[in-house]
Amino acid sequence: MNQKIKLIALSLLTLLPSAAGLAQTTRQEDKNLMRNLGVGLGAVAVQKATQGKHKEAALYGAAAAYAGKKYEDRRKEQRVWRSYRRKNGKRVGYWLMRGERRLRYVSLV
Repeated sequence: MNQKIKLIALSLLTLLPSAAGLAQTTRQEDKNLMRNLGVGLGAVAVQKATQGKHKEAALYGAAAAYAGKKYEDRRKEQRVWRSYRRKNGKRVGYWLMRGERRLRYVSLV
């Protein structure tokens, strides 16, 4: 019984979103999702090809290529947006904080 409780607690902890994941913007979340999908689908495509299921491997490979293209599109869009903000005097970065006090501004560009 004690092992079941530990297993349930561990599974709930893995399902909870991390603090870094909560801080991401929608554009960054979509970019990360496409990158992870591309890697995962590519791995499945290789596995299917080694099993001899070439039609499924081609399908998964095409899906991985599409996810990779979407990732690159999002990456380029994010770069254009950052350069636009930099040219127009809007900061891209964050304040390094110590409690309530601002220490310095960290630029991401």
